[in-house]
Amino acid sequence: MSKSKLPTWTEALDILVKVGCSKRVIEHCETVSRFSVRVARTFQEKGVNIDIQLVEISGLLHDIGRSRIHTVDHGFVGGKIVRSLGLPQSLVRAIERHVGGGITREEAKSLGWANRDYLPITWEEKIVCYADKRVEGLRIVSIEQALKKYIARLGRNHPGIDRIRKLHREIVAVVGEL
Repeated sequence: MSKSKLPTWTEALDILVKVGCSKRVIEHCETVSRFSVRVARTFQEKGVNIDIQLVEISGLLHDIGRSRIHTVDHGFVGGKIVRSLGLPQSLVRAIERHVGGGITREEAKSLGWANRDYLPITWEEKIVCYADKRVEGLRIVSIEQALKKYIARLGRNHPGIDRIRKLHREIVAVVGEL
């Protein structure tokens, strides 16, 4: 596959199957992708230039690393998998940066990841990261429900909680409540 070309929906689904993602992970990815596209289209309606195809395919492949591992490391591992397939760097970055509200350089170092920030920067990256927080399994949940889950898992004072809240505020400031 060409480095400059994103896979189609069908090609991305085939990739998820070939690397060994479970049916449950694939269904979750489909839900995140569809919700991501819905958010991205709302951005477009507000006059923001968004690459809908990048959002769609990033949402679909965001959990590809779960074919190998089910810890926070799945974002980093997913980036490696997608990079090894020769897919665009914009897709690699969206996959690497979707975990939590993003991972700082210091957190990445403590996790044994490459020494750089994994915080979502572009709107496309932020939309996929946000959509993933709002989708539990196959259901879209409120930001309050999503935060409750992450607080239970990470603790109220974990810096990722504030990053998720900030991401929510940024998105809502552009498109309103979703």
